[in-house]
Amino acid sequence: MHIPDGFLDAKTALAAGVLSAAGLAVALRRVRRTFPPRRVPLIGLAAAFVFAAQMLNFPVVGGTSGHLIGAVLAAVLLGAGAAVLVMSSVLILQCFMFADGGLTALGANLFNMALVAPVAGYGVYRLVRRLAGHSLRGRLLAAGFAAWCSTVAAAVACAGQLALSGTVAWRVALLAMAGVHMLIGVGEALITALVVAAVARARPELLHEPDRSDGWRRHADVAVYGLVVALGLVVFVAPFASPWPDGLQRVAASLGFAPRAAPPLLPSPFARSLVPGLGAGAAPTVVAGCAGTAIAFGIAYLTARLLTPGEGAGARRAAGGDATRA
Repeated sequence: MHIPDGFLDAKTALAAGVLSAAGLAVALRRVRRTFPPRRVPLIGLAAAFVFAAQMLNFPVVGGTSGHLIGAVLAAVLLGAGAAVLVMSSVLILQCFMFADGGLTALGANLFNMALVAPVAGYGVYRLVRRLAGHSLRGRLLAAGFAAWCSTVAAAVACAGQLALSGTVAWRVALLAMAGVHMLIGVGEALITALVVAAVARARPELLHEPDRSDGWRRHADVAVYGLVVALGLVVFVAPFASPWPDGLQRVAASLGFAPRAAPPLLPSPFARSLVPGLGAGAAPTVVAGCAGTAIAFGIAYLTARLLTPGEGAGARRAAGGDATRA
């Protein structure tokens, strides 16, 4: 669903960029004020896993493929604010280093997949959990349905941007984008539910707010192991990802606006997952994917670390506030 350069006009791209910047600022402020510093390594892990998972396109129907967005998965594990940070880190990296999504469309891609998908999806998740109960079955139902809704919501937002730009009529864009992403959303729902189920079995504490005994070192260990798993997905699975076009590419081709796509405005070192000197085959995909996974981890982790004070600083700040009130 990454919009390339050329699909959006200037006013739509600018409006989406302003809204995305405002939403990201709110999310960063929320992470700074409320996110437990001991859980910061998990933000890096989520970014690495989402980046790796987005390389694993799965076939849908009619020569169309889809891939995990991962917004609801990140929100279920970390909360909506941290999920916005995770998705923004991944999308910015993909744009500048992999030419996946146009530079002029970066604001629109952030709005669709880093704001609409996690925020709307997390809202649905909280509502369904309240209705379905707090059992594991209720959690999985909520996560899967929310993931499906987040995919469709992001696709509808993308359709609106295309229509506002005059690229394609609103009704046509809505039916085409929502239709194909309802199918892709089924894969998103299944993958999200399976990952949440695996986390619930292996590390159930990650699905709950940790107590004071759940220290930074424990989460750091989980992040390291998770990063190894994400790299393993890139090495062993990414070379076999479906080569079929994704939902937006298929819609653009079928509705006749694919030729509007413009070449990237900036050179990207890993455009189309190619690495100079490695030729064709699986090797460049693996090298580019591993590099991107590690960089995604670093960007998200360092951003979160800069935003959140240490436990000692947070405790001193809270104590100072209590003393002032006293």
